[in-house]
Amino acid sequence: MVNKLDLYQVFYEVSQHKSFSKAAKSLYLTQPAVSQSISQLETELDVRLFNRTPQGVMLTEEGKLLYDYVHSALNLLNSGENKMEEFKNLQGGKIAIGVGDTISRYFLLPYLESFHQDYPDISFKLVNGTTFELIETLKQGKIDIAICHFPVEDDRLEKIVCKHIQDTFVYGSKFEGEFDQPTPIEKVLKYPIICLDQDSISRHFMDNLLSEKKLSLNPEFELGSHDLLLDFAKINLGVACVTKEFSLSYIEQGLLKEVTLTEKIPKRSIGICYLKNVSLSLATQKFVDIINTSQSF
Repeated sequence: MVNKLDLYQVFYEVSQHKSFSKAAKSLYLTQPAVSQSISQLETELDVRLFNRTPQGVMLTEEGKLLYDYVHSALNLLNSGENKMEEFKNLQGGKIAIGVGDTISRYFLLPYLESFHQDYPDISFKLVNGTTFELIETLKQGKIDIAICHFPVEDDRLEKIVCKHIQDTFVYGSKFEGEFDQPTPIEKVLKYPIICLDQDSISRHFMDNLLSEKKLSLNPEFELGSHDLLLDFAKINLGVACVTKEFSLSYIEQGLLKEVTLTEKIPKRSIGICYLKNVSLSLATQKFVDIINTSQSF
């Protein structure tokens, strides 16, 4: 059965070649098949599209009007097909990522740089927020993936663990000598504590861990940025509860020292979340695969 799009394609080719036979050759059809298609289209539209002459065929006024629309429509379809081919070859598209400042800086940035070098035509949109905010944004369909702190409990999400991280406590020069020996966590909590605010997964994790031990943080300073935790500790405002992997530059430079605890804090993780019932674009899937396959933990 010949569909309407096929009829318009035949109409376009006849218009271009001004000949049924040449159009038939271009379309790999027989001339009677082309003639029949034009007759069918003229019948359906109830107008004459071509004037038949000994020199060939010429568009009628109605045919000229239709040709403009058909020409535009077929060009749009071709453009759409070309765009799909670009997406398949990662030559176009956009990836919307939800991520917090700290994970973006200390984890995500190298992957963005590498991916952009390999696929410069793929653009990125980064949406900032806490893990709770990003998960809600993801479920609203406003971002493709969220890269955030785990655990995330939601059956609607696919979750990929990318990196294990370790919570620890760090201190500045004012507290030199206070933590020379392995120290119980309850003793650390007697000092002024600097930690993230209660909207963060990191804070929830630590609060829950301490609650199991019948302890609590009771912070002197609650901050919204991991980097501020480090800066506040560096100027001796207290002992900061931080992520070790995101604090290495301060520790390695000797700006801060790490408390050695008698009982190590369990590791947690950061990873990628996306909706189970929504297929990732080819570009997004490629980006997720690159991150996932590069992790050795």
